[in-house]
Amino acid sequence: MMKSVTIVTDSVSCIPAELVSRYDIRIVPLRIVHDGKTYLDQVDISPTEVYRIMRRNEGLPTTSTPSSGDFLDTFRQLSRDAKSILCVTLTAQQSNTYSAAMVAKEMAREAIPNTPIEVIDSRAVGGALGFVVLEAARAASEGAELDQALQMARSMIPRVHFLAMVDTLIYLARTGRIGRASAWAGTLLNIKPILGHETSVGETTPVERPRTQAKAVKRMVYLMADKVGDSPVHVIVHHADELKEGERLKSEIGSRFNCKELHLSEFPPAMGVHAGPGVLAVAFYTDD
Repeated sequence: MMKSVTIVTDSVSCIPAELVSRYDIRIVPLRIVHDGKTYLDQVDISPTEVYRIMRRNEGLPTTSTPSSGDFLDTFRQLSRDAKSILCVTLTAQQSNTYSAAMVAKEMAREAIPNTPIEVIDSRAVGGALGFVVLEAARAASEGAELDQALQMARSMIPRVHFLAMVDTLIYLARTGRIGRASAWAGTLLNIKPILGHETSVGETTPVERPRTQAKAVKRMVYLMADKVGDSPVHVIVHHADELKEGERLKSEIGSRFNCKELHLSEFPPAMGVHAGPGVLAVAFYTDD
């Protein structure tokens, strides 16, 4: 029996593997390029391997987006078992992934004309993107049609939040992704900056600049509490080769908030190449 709609996203979504499997979500990987070789994000190379390359100063990896052909191949495969496809990508403000998926959608009009395809820009990153995808995937698992799954994803976009503590601004400065945090560049080595990503603009912006990791984590939890209040909350904690600190942050959030779901995942390398190892981040939204 064919599914009504299948959900596609990219590897920046960092959805825990058990949820990817449970909801049959298809992940199109970004690429990690290092030492003349190209790896598929989280397929040919693990997040830990990427961060340890960076820690060892073995040359700075770079990233590239999936091609329109990658998306078209995925759409073709899925069209055999699904009546329609919904593809949700990371913010178009920081990547050409959305553009590649849109080109593939146009190509699919001829290649698989009987399979309706919708592509949306989540304006989100990391687990915030993941939650947009999961909302659509959960609806699809309950029999939603394409339009219904699309509406569920769109309704989630303004609800998701993302905060990250960056161990150093050095990597963002090297890759040119420092953006509005450039004013902090003079104190690169002396702060553990907190960055926020709001879907209203689709960009990552500086929030605060604590001096230590402990203070940064404390402030992230405080900023989260300010948005969450007493509401039930859905959370994904991320870490970039900082498993113990990630587990500690997850435990603190679990004890402090009324979590309807709480997951721990590795910070996506396609983002981590720019942010560096040592990142701790949290994506969340409330039911209210």
